[in-house]
Amino acid sequence: MLAVPERVASVDRTDAVISTDQAPASITTAAAVLMSLSGFAGLGYQIVWTQQFGIWLGHEIVSVLAVVAAFFGGLAIGAFLLGDLIRASTRPAFWYAGCEAAIAGWGLALTWLMQPANAWLASATGPQPSALWHWLVAFFGPLVLLLPATSAMGATLPAIERVTDRLRAQGYAIGALYAANTTGAVAGVLSSAFVLIPLLGLADTALVCVALNMLCAIAALLVFPQVARLVEPITRATGADGKRLSILLFATGGLGIGYEVVVVRVLSQVAEDTVYTFAILLAVYLLGTAAGASLYQRLFAASTDQRRLLHRLVCALAAACLIGTSTLWRSATIKLALVSALGSTFNAALAAEAAIAATAFALPTVVMGMLFSHLCVEAKAHGWSFGSAIGINTLGAAVAPLLFGVVLFPLLGPKWTLIAIVAGYLMLLPAIEWRRPRVWGLALMVAGVSAISGSLAFVEVPEDGHIVSYADGVMASVSVVEDGAGIARLRINNRQQEGSNASFDADARQAYAPLLLHPSPHRALFLGLGTGVTAAAAAEDRTLEVDAVELLPDVIAAAPYFASALNAGSEIPRPHVMAADARRYVRSTSEHYDVIVADLFHPARSGTGALYTVEHFAAIRARLASGGLFCQWLPVHQLDVATLRSIVHSFVSVYPGALAVLATNSLDTPVLGLIARPDAPRFDLREIRERLGTFSLPARQTQLHLADDLSLLGTFVAGPSALVRFADAAPLNTDDRPVVAHRAPHITYAPDSLPRERLLALLRELQPQVDELLIESTGGAQEERLRRRLVAYWLARTRFIEAGMSVEPTSDARAMLAQVRTPLLDILRISPDFAPAYDPLLSIAQALAQDDENEARSLLVDLQKRNPARPEAELLLRQMQRSSNAAVPAQ
Repeated sequence: MLAVPERVASVDRTDAVISTDQAPASITTAAAVLMSLSGFAGLGYQIVWTQQFGIWLGHEIVSVLAVVAAFFGGLAIGAFLLGDLIRASTRPAFWYAGCEAAIAGWGLALTWLMQPANAWLASATGPQPSALWHWLVAFFGPLVLLLPATSAMGATLPAIERVTDRLRAQGYAIGALYAANTTGAVAGVLSSAFVLIPLLGLADTALVCVALNMLCAIAALLVFPQVARLVEPITRATGADGKRLSILLFATGGLGIGYEVVVVRVLSQVAEDTVYTFAILLAVYLLGTAAGASLYQRLFAASTDQRRLLHRLVCALAAACLIGTSTLWRSATIKLALVSALGSTFNAALAAEAAIAATAFALPTVVMGMLFSHLCVEAKAHGWSFGSAIGINTLGAAVAPLLFGVVLFPLLGPKWTLIAIVAGYLMLLPAIEWRRPRVWGLALMVAGVSAISGSLAFVEVPEDGHIVSYADGVMASVSVVEDGAGIARLRINNRQQEGSNASFDADARQAYAPLLLHPSPHRALFLGLGTGVTAAAAAEDRTLEVDAVELLPDVIAAAPYFASALNAGSEIPRPHVMAADARRYVRSTSEHYDVIVADLFHPARSGTGALYTVEHFAAIRARLASGGLFCQWLPVHQLDVATLRSIVHSFVSVYPGALAVLATNSLDTPVLGLIARPDAPRFDLREIRERLGTFSLPARQTQLHLADDLSLLGTFVAGPSALVRFADAAPLNTDDRPVVAHRAPHITYAPDSLPRERLLALLRELQPQVDELLIESTGGAQEERLRRRLVAYWLARTRFIEAGMSVEPTSDARAMLAQVRTPLLDILRISPDFAPAYDPLLSIAQALAQDDENEARSLLVDLQKRNPARPEAELLLRQMQRSSNAAVPAQ
């Protein structure tokens, strides 16, 4: 999140005040409490609205940029329209109370308007908007929708400054009030993200903020003096002074928020990039600006050499931003050192993220708070209202997200965008006064940092590896890294591994399993591209029209590097890939699909939890053709059991007949799939066999171990009743109650178990039933035998996972055989059909054939006994016999 920094108002010590019976001390205490509550509510709204807009904007960063621009734009409009009126009013407390009431009223209205407004904006954006149209709607839509509340927020600052004029005239400092307001804002950020939203949901958290605004409005009428001192008509400075002030206010507002935008984007590559990450960054930013405002009030408010002080503050801010930028190169090292020192706990991980935020933000934000306070003092000294100063500054801040986040960041990269911000501050110095030594000294510092520092690209590269490609986009940084063995991995923000060219079978199975479960698919939609292998594998079927939706254009650009693993020639159809948000696409398109497959979305990443909500699953159901099938893949290695239960509960609430499958038997990266066929929950065995027998790519089926009915149906791990029991007590994950977004980060920050442990616990709890999987038929004894074999296959799979828990992988065939021979042969006794146990033993026998022929023969004989129907063991024995005979010299 990006913050609306709280400011210290200008100082005005002129004129007398009308007397009041209230003691100034009690008034200031009450005002400080109200300012704290108002700050709590304002930043609470920002957290709530950012998450709500993220649902249709598709990405947390896009939502952050849009809401920040909307906030500052509204603040500017409110300050411009009402600032002078409030300055001239003798009853500013009424203005303040009215603004707080207006914020509360529109906040209340938005609890009903936000959902239909989001739906309308998603429809207006369209499934595949152009970049220009997408950003136009993304910025203009939130600005208009939030304007009644944000413009009222913009007027509260001039109103409270006017209310406290009488107290300052009596010698009481206003800095404490603004410190209280910012402290409340920090509390609002942290309470909303860590407590209120997880506990109450988004709408009810907004209602808490509504109640606080109304409390502030009522209390202001009761506590604050209702009559202020009279003032003279406002006369603004014109000519050179007026132009200089306007430039400085506008530019410093834009550059300050620009710095924040870029730093937040850079740190998303170092921090875990969760909903808590943004809350922490916001809190650190607020604390820095508050400290700066407070320091200015204490140290410089009475300064007589205003021009010289302004020059020094701008120089100090340029230097502070340069220092903050230089710390970013060490942020990953700092975080790692702190986590190592504090331990692998949730709180330690959050503390480490707060520390790297502080290294980049502390100095710049403190000086930003001081500089803005000084500019307000100078503006008022020239006859400007506080509202005018706020308006110009926040207008510049409103432009910053678009300019720095959308235009300059992908164009220049983070390093040069930050250098441009420092240079921007230096370019303001001649407008104040020209001091050549200081200006040139700072310019040399900028040049030095530019020359000696590398790019701000955080990519973990193996010792013998290299970066194949890297791109900084608006929403994320995407890299492809290849190690010395030629294995390439796709990463987003250096944290989220989207797959590799070594995981082809697993990725392809995620396409083939759902496609083979549909009797005759003609159109398929893949939500999320990843490496592109899953969608490309589906496109190998020439009878299938394949669409794929991917939010990040840079992921689309990297996908062909991995899809080449298919060895597909130019004659093989490629999937039709669309750069679009998955949620918005399924809600705004009119297309229908026979099969829809949703990718492995990392649940802890900010904004990703919205892809596991009841509303999203319902929208996908509306896109299924008659008889259609939907498969949602879930990364068990990135999920704790409690979060998994919530996702499953959300899924089965939309698809009551849902079943679950296991993509592979991987212990380190287990993947669970939720399968739904709303029109026919159970499968017809005859249709399954016909589909397998007529599929156009039998070689690929064999390679992926999906060639027969047993191997395909053997992937199931749970039926409807087991899933209901598993998830019944878990809370639903909805757009309003984003359970996944707030729960999933815990296991990312501080894992409490291994993926294999969670997988085994899952298999033991989820017991599939054949009758829930297959419809009754008259298949006779043959079908009954298949049913018994299927039950044995499922039991063997659980035993296989249990056996793998204690196996230490090694390239030594004898050592490996010593670990797995007995458990795997026992598993084959349970189910001779269980290929995952048979195939490793066969491979070990082949490896031993040259070095220990007797051991290899013994193992092959055991394999023959376990499954006489498979010919591989007998063929290898014959081959070994022929080789042995050929080695005997003729007599």
